[in-house]
Amino acid sequence: MSLITANNLSKSFGPMDLFSGVSFAIPKGSRLALVGPNGCGKTTLLRILVGLDEPSGGKISRAKAVRIGYLPQEAEFEMDGTVWDACFAVFTDLIARQGELEKLEAEMSAPETRDQALDRYGPLQHEFERRGGYTFHTRIKQVLTGLGFSSEDFHMPLDHLSGGQRTRAFLARLLLSEPDLLMLDEPTNHLDIAAVEWLEGYLSQWDGAVVIVSHDRYFLDRVANGILEMAFGATEHYSGNYSAYLHTREERWEHRRETFEAEKEKLLKDVEYIKKNISGQNVSQAKGKLRRLSRIVQAIEQVGMEAVVNQKWIETSENVTIGTSPFGPEEAERRVRSLRVPVRTLPHLRLNLRPAARSGELVLRTSDLRVGYPGRLLFAAPDIVLRRGDCAALIGPNGAGKTTFLKTVLGQLEPLEGEVKLGASLKIGYFAQAHEGLNPENTLVQEIDLVMPHWLPGQIREYLGKYLFSGDDAFKKVAVLSGGERGRLALAKLALQDTNLLLLDEPTNHLDIPSQEVLEAVLDDYGGTILLVTHDRYLIDALGTQIWEIEPDESQLTFFEGTYSQRREERERLAALRTAVVTQTVKQRAVRRSVDPAAKEERRRIARLQELENKIAAQEVQMAELGRKLENPPKDTALVRKLGNQYAALQAEMDGWLAEWEQLQK
Repeated sequence: MSLITANNLSKSFGPMDLFSGVSFAIPKGSRLALVGPNGCGKTTLLRILVGLDEPSGGKISRAKAVRIGYLPQEAEFEMDGTVWDACFAVFTDLIARQGELEKLEAEMSAPETRDQALDRYGPLQHEFERRGGYTFHTRIKQVLTGLGFSSEDFHMPLDHLSGGQRTRAFLARLLLSEPDLLMLDEPTNHLDIAAVEWLEGYLSQWDGAVVIVSHDRYFLDRVANGILEMAFGATEHYSGNYSAYLHTREERWEHRRETFEAEKEKLLKDVEYIKKNISGQNVSQAKGKLRRLSRIVQAIEQVGMEAVVNQKWIETSENVTIGTSPFGPEEAERRVRSLRVPVRTLPHLRLNLRPAARSGELVLRTSDLRVGYPGRLLFAAPDIVLRRGDCAALIGPNGAGKTTFLKTVLGQLEPLEGEVKLGASLKIGYFAQAHEGLNPENTLVQEIDLVMPHWLPGQIREYLGKYLFSGDDAFKKVAVLSGGERGRLALAKLALQDTNLLLLDEPTNHLDIPSQEVLEAVLDDYGGTILLVTHDRYLIDALGTQIWEIEPDESQLTFFEGTYSQRREERERLAALRTAVVTQTVKQRAVRRSVDPAAKEERRRIARLQELENKIAAQEVQMAELGRKLENPPKDTALVRKLGNQYAALQAEMDGWLAEWEQLQK
């Protein structure tokens, strides 16, 4: 059964139609992604599905008692308290049941209420355990930690959080509340890569349904099992993840092109028959064909070839207006030949990077490099080499020092120790995340004029049109531009420079998916060298030949030769191998001694992890047995209280072991 069904939805703002004819269903287990250019109505459709907006036309049907959780792009709490309080409040019902259990335990000590209390205690206790009454504290910790909160953040007041932290806390609360249907609008916006990967794993195991709006293509690849493409005011549904959608979309468009050309060829043959026979012996047949062809061509012009071919004429005729008189033969031929294949191309960047002369083979080399600020080391780097034609992707959590490294490469900051050596014949282009190279007081025309002073204003405006700036946009000041508009302007300036080394700091921020795809294709064709800082794992995977990862806990940069997917597979392989080695080590009870204190400490940590895992497994068995006894409690109230106390003691011990296990895992 579908949780939500949308039938022929439309939304208009005044005379502007945002979308129309939108129909789809969301069954349980569906993980549907809405994709399309900025401004096509994805967020508006989410709000309509949730019930916060009304459609201009069509109907929404929701399953009875369906529970919907909605994450807007900028979430706000309508409550006071701390991050922990916000998550803890999700379990109000469980907490009330816990109080009821304690009350029943007290009643079971009184002879006059003992039997009635015993009858109620078993089912209530069973339901309490089934719904996670003994584990919800641990679940809160796991979700908050997964979304990037440290234990120190748990008790931070909500009104002290940044916008990104509030959104993450709101998402944690939503996940813990376990609604039937999650509606997530850009859930990865404020997450680093580790938190996004955790969320991917969490959603892949989600029992309910999810509807996602996201520009993170890698995230959609790993989470979505269906795509709803919104474009040209309408929608199309595709099965599978984002990569499957791209493949199927190309197949559909090619099939439609072939069908269009074949049907057009049939119409042209009809035209030839009509021209030959309109004054001959078969004049009645020719006139009949002409009347039919006149209707068909007018219908195609109004609703498209696909609708005319795939529908019965009685269905098509309801949606078109046909003239009362047929065409003449010449008019019929002209109208048929003027039919064109519908081109499903969205407004997109027309970006073209200008290549400079080849650089030397060696582009960048570091030696004994330590990056940071006086008195504060961010990370130390191994001696690394970047060669001509390579693309190195620099990744790490926010604040790790990625932008600082780029500024060190550019010579804007001095390294704490060591050096960065640049190769010969380099022409560097720098795309700054904060777009510091743009003057807020300048207009767009003035910014382009700084790079191309010999261009006429008309040339500048025409060039800006390639970056989706039209009309009077050219005379806006930089200060009033949105983040996405500033990014497009910075790309426009970068494309006018002759470069052979690009330093790109979050170039896909604020870009919609079609623009990201254009940028990816242009960078893939770029003949120079690229040093890329981005959270866009799809872009990293497509372009990166090396992965440089900053690990703040270790204050270290690590180097991997290969793509992002290869790095991820290698890490998973090493983790599995390490688990196998630890298991074998514990079984054999033999750990070789070493004089290396660090090695000894690591062995102690691994041994303690295995010990805790064994204890937790055994404790779970014991708690399950106690739980079964409490489901059908004995009439002896003292024994029931004893069993309850034993269960609570085991749970408290379990919480301590889980906390220690989490700390050791870090």
